[in-house]
Amino acid sequence: MLVLVAPGQGAQTPGFLTPWLDLPGATDRIAGWSDAIGLDLAHYGTKADADEIRDTAVAQPLLVAAGLLSAAALDASPNVVAGHSVGEITAAAFSGVIGDEAALRLVRTRGLAMAEAAAVTETGMAALLGGDPEVTIQHLEKLGLTPANVNGAGQIVAAGTAAQIAALADDKPEGVRRVVPLKVAGAFHTHHMAPAVERLREAAAALEISDPAVTYVSNADGRTVATGAEVISRLVGQVANPVRWDLCMETFKELGVTALIEACPGGTLTGLAKRALPGVQTLALKTPDDLDAARALIAEHAGN
Repeated sequence: MLVLVAPGQGAQTPGFLTPWLDLPGATDRIAGWSDAIGLDLAHYGTKADADEIRDTAVAQPLLVAAGLLSAAALDASPNVVAGHSVGEITAAAFSGVIGDEAALRLVRTRGLAMAEAAAVTETGMAALLGGDPEVTIQHLEKLGLTPANVNGAGQIVAAGTAAQIAALADDKPEGVRRVVPLKVAGAFHTHHMAPAVERLREAAAALEISDPAVTYVSNADGRTVATGAEVISRLVGQVANPVRWDLCMETFKELGVTALIEACPGGTLTGLAKRALPGVQTLALKTPDDLDAARALIAEHAGN
């Protein structure tokens, strides 16, 4: 039983797309998507620095494009798909709910709308490593912060104003080892993103939608979703609500997942899975050099 997952914002690093553009047809595909959304994905994925790709309006389309490009090169047939935050749009394309170009158009709208919402107030996010989840969440609420990503494996991501994040660094919850600022430009999955929801809803209304061809697991509550309309509805609302990746991983267990492959730029979700899903084989697609090992994993686990 194989699950294919797509990472969220913060996974991007300068130049990460470069080796993928050497694959047959990749440059043309990226060029077509770039023309469709008015953003030079090849430039941002190969030449831009960390600050440039930290921009929400850039990072989100870049991540979806990279995930789709790597999945196409892999030519996988997963049993289950899921994505973390913006990765849910990538997963929607993996499952056939929307087409690749539609996914890029939708994420372009999402990124722009969230960037505009983030510009209203200086906000940010930070990962808390270690500690008891209940204690951590209560402490965050005391500081006025939102547990925006409950990632499992001892990690919760707090979101709020810059002042609230600064206060957190000086007042960590009991048991938390480290507070790590994230490479994002806003308090995503909180009320600060409410203005972006309506923009995304309008864009989603124009989509051609199909029901998922494989099992789709939602960030909202870790449940499987059977209809394309419900997938898209959840994608829209998710912008201003917490990501429950911990519950997604619980569902992977219940479904009997035996292997997990993370699309480019892989690493974050496989790291969580290694700690939370013992016995599940994991592989991150970081460069095309990882494709052969991923194909071997698919041959062993997909369809079991």
